[in-house]
Amino acid sequence: MKVTLDQSQIKTVGEVSPALKLQPSWTIEESEKLYRIQGWGEPYFSINAAGHVIVSPQGERGGSLDLLELVAGLRQRNIGLPLLIRFSDILADRIERLNACFSRAIARYQYPHTYQGVYPVKCNQHRHLVEALVKYGKPYNFGLEAGSKPELTIALACLEPQTNALLICNGYKDREYIETALLATGLGYKTVIVIEQVEEVYQVIEISRKLNLEPILGVRAKLNSKGSGRWGNSTGDRAKFGLTIPEILAVVNQLETAAMLNSLQLLHFHIGSQISSISTIKDAIREASQIYVQLAKMGAKMQYLDVGGGLAVDYDGSQTNFHASKNYSMQNYANDIVAEVKEACEEGNVGVPILVSESGRAIASHHSVLIFDILGTSNVSSQPPQPLGEKEHLIIRNLWDTYNSLNENNYQEAYHDAIQFKEEAISLFGFGYLSLKERARAEQLYWACCAKILEISRKQEYVPDDLEDLEKIMASIYYANLSVFQSAPDSWAIDQLFPIMPIHRLNEAPTQRGIIADLTCDSDGKIDQFIDLLDVKDVLELHPLQPAQPYYLGMFLVGAYQEIMGNLHNLFGDTNVVHIKMNPKGYQIQHVVKGDTVTEVLGYVQYNAEDLIETIRRRTEKALQENRITLEEAQKLLQNYENSLNKYTYLVGE
Repeated sequence: MKVTLDQSQIKTVGEVSPALKLQPSWTIEESEKLYRIQGWGEPYFSINAAGHVIVSPQGERGGSLDLLELVAGLRQRNIGLPLLIRFSDILADRIERLNACFSRAIARYQYPHTYQGVYPVKCNQHRHLVEALVKYGKPYNFGLEAGSKPELTIALACLEPQTNALLICNGYKDREYIETALLATGLGYKTVIVIEQVEEVYQVIEISRKLNLEPILGVRAKLNSKGSGRWGNSTGDRAKFGLTIPEILAVVNQLETAAMLNSLQLLHFHIGSQISSISTIKDAIREASQIYVQLAKMGAKMQYLDVGGGLAVDYDGSQTNFHASKNYSMQNYANDIVAEVKEACEEGNVGVPILVSESGRAIASHHSVLIFDILGTSNVSSQPPQPLGEKEHLIIRNLWDTYNSLNENNYQEAYHDAIQFKEEAISLFGFGYLSLKERARAEQLYWACCAKILEISRKQEYVPDDLEDLEKIMASIYYANLSVFQSAPDSWAIDQLFPIMPIHRLNEAPTQRGIIADLTCDSDGKIDQFIDLLDVKDVLELHPLQPAQPYYLGMFLVGAYQEIMGNLHNLFGDTNVVHIKMNPKGYQIQHVVKGDTVTEVLGYVQYNAEDLIETIRRRTEKALQENRITLEEAQKLLQNYENSLNKYTYLVGE
């Protein structure tokens, strides 16, 4: 659960959030509070007077875009939903902010060296994004981190050689990986091979001697300091990567024996992604700083301290140590790293290192927004029931009396009565004493009771514990044109929370409560946990659909990991992607990356589109000969079949 709340944020258990009470009128300020956009969205996302989400890709220093108008313009260009919009200016701003925070910290603590970040390619490997990061990071000597051979090939192609930018080589390594990294130094790359396993040092020594190249080496330490959140086990003796202290000493001894101790210049550690508590970071930096000092004293030519990733994103805007938040700012993070490292080095009488971080999530998350439309809803009937007939069954009369007598004084008792009568109706139906129509009538009355009880409870200062689930029970299902497994896999796999909200109609009261169901034929293909100040909420406040009018929702902060980890459940493929950049006239579309067609996703699972078409053609010919289909029907079937193979895997409106 979340902690670190001041008294103004605390409410009694069972109390209804003011945002859940139906409002006679509605303002954009109430929408800002309800969807917490100022908490997670500043300085990039806000709401304008028209009730639309606006995007300010350059933060406070540039113009803004109306997100609804942008989506409308993209749809006019035949770019269908779901649609991932990447704002490259946000990437530039994130890199600038991170470097500025370290610059201020270095000045504040009079740290006699510099900061030099790298972007971990694993966070999002898509070409246009990596190329943009390299471009925007060039003034800061911002480098790349590769965790595999494929990522190393990306880094070598995207990062410019003969600069001071670092190319950190992490992950498991074979001979080809090590050779490639070493040989790249001849092109002018400053590659650092980080030893993750003791066996790697023997390969590095052998290969470097064979190639007659002196490497820059690092060691990755398994810290005793514990991480926090879902990735807390990234540290400790049983961590997947890195070396224990005895193993680090074994590497040092082996390098010293080989007269290569001068090659050891970097210490690396990683305590997990999305570290929500600053105290966890402080503990890790303190331990790592001491390891760095001791390595320098042992004769290693130490130059760099790589603090890894972990700089968190405040997904719910609560500024707490909840797993979807963080209780520190980017400036706090930089200050604590600089201060701890300087203090340890001064006490150990060794030179301070160049500071390196691999803050992929904090750099990439904000720049991508997923826009999707709602196709329809499934609502629990809350219409007033039909008047009681003369010969209605006793159980129906009891439910009718319960409904009619409901008021603020007895609504809790009436709720339990309604549940009991509904269960009795189902039991009577099971024994054949109630007809199908009578059972339907009983259930309609039960839901009418629940709707009336919910309306009463929303007006109360406190909600009884036994009614807390009523909002979820009565929630509508909003059917979304997307695949959770493809576009938000962390939501499905690890219950990651992402901010979700309508991008328009935010000057209207969201009178519906709903969950989001995707297009896949899977019961897990839904989103039923949403950000809230206190823990999470089971329903999202939404608007009723309007006839012939689209209803657009946005899922924000999805730029890290989601695209690359998405899967092809039900063969829903990659979404359309658009890269937007601000200019003096508004914006320009830098790149359009078309989403997968049906033919493309079928190819991933070894189906050939031409073979499929030919199979259906032969079958239609046979059906024609047997008079089971007309020529017109056969042509229409073939036309639809062939057309669908070239279309987007998602649903396309008329």
